[in-house]
Amino acid sequence: MSVSFLYFSGFAIALVFALVLTPLVKKFAFAVGAIDKPNHRKVHTRIMPRLGGLAIYVAFAAGLLILLPFAPEGLFDSSDMNLIRAMLAGGTLIVLIGALDDRYELSAKVKLVGQLAAACIVVFGFDVKINFVNIPFGGSMQSIAEWISIPLTVFWIVGVTNAINLIDGLDGLASGVSGIAIGTILVMATLMGFEPIILMSALLLGGIIGFLFFNFHPAKIFMGDSGSLFLGFSLAMMSMLAFKQITIVSFVTPLLIIGVPLSDTFFAIVRRLVNKKPIFAPDKGHLHHCLRELGFSHRKTVLIIYGIAAFFGACAIIQAVVIRSDAANWVTFVVVCLLVFGLQIGAELIGIVDKTKRPVINFIQRTLLRVDTESRSK
Repeated sequence: MSVSFLYFSGFAIALVFALVLTPLVKKFAFAVGAIDKPNHRKVHTRIMPRLGGLAIYVAFAAGLLILLPFAPEGLFDSSDMNLIRAMLAGGTLIVLIGALDDRYELSAKVKLVGQLAAACIVVFGFDVKINFVNIPFGGSMQSIAEWISIPLTVFWIVGVTNAINLIDGLDGLASGVSGIAIGTILVMATLMGFEPIILMSALLLGGIIGFLFFNFHPAKIFMGDSGSLFLGFSLAMMSMLAFKQITIVSFVTPLLIIGVPLSDTFFAIVRRLVNKKPIFAPDKGHLHHCLRELGFSHRKTVLIIYGIAAFFGACAIIQAVVIRSDAANWVTFVVVCLLVFGLQIGAELIGIVDKTKRPVINFIQRTLLRVDTESRSK
């Protein structure tokens, strides 16, 4: 089997598995009582089945098990297989924790313990961790001590896993944004020739698209925590490893890949601190809530956020392409500055932190008014 056919087959197999399994998972969710009931914080108005993440996970895992025996000899070395096994082992535990939460609504502490356990399996069981970083304007790649590497890796995995979970508030939102991020990783891994990430990205993308057929508005099933946690874990692993130890690209690139969930999580933390509320307290101030309040329909809100995610993905690809050039550090600096400025302006316009305070916009308006007044006086 040729390499390109292997990757295409992986996408197709996962897509078919997800299309076939999702209706079966829907029936299973109703049978075991894994359902989501409407309340004041939720958009849906009827009881919905959860557990949809099982379809994505099984499509991914089954695709791997089917295709690996047919992979060309020498395509994956021992290090590559170690990454794949780490992804399967940690992902299986994450899906189990998410599925139990979909049925029994576990406490936040229990879920956090499960996520930490999955991260520890990856780090200590398979010795997969961030060992080097390429710091802009720092010259060559910098090795980091193990006492920093281990907690940094665990923090990254747990943080990104929860970031995807936080944006899972509208039909097709978390699955679509995750699909765009996975697609970005697939493009970058293809450009860099990192075979295990190409295969896993193709499988995940096929599973997500197959599931999205049933999850896009109006959704027939929710992916639940089994899906959002698994996709978050997968994104954490592959955004960290898609470039052979993150060393080939700046540390900024993985942040861009998952820019939407990370920025929404950041603003959620700031919003709760400003309003003197617990950081983990749920609210209706996330990006999708703010866009809905501005009058956008359910479908348009999701499509707008898809567009933002695609923009972040494009920036990540551009960043990865130019990273080896002499101007790479300056490109990184300019991209980060423009994105931070754009995020702040966007946050103030939609009121994601505070509906009344717009410090940067007010400063710009005052500055323009002063310049206009001075020019008129002359």
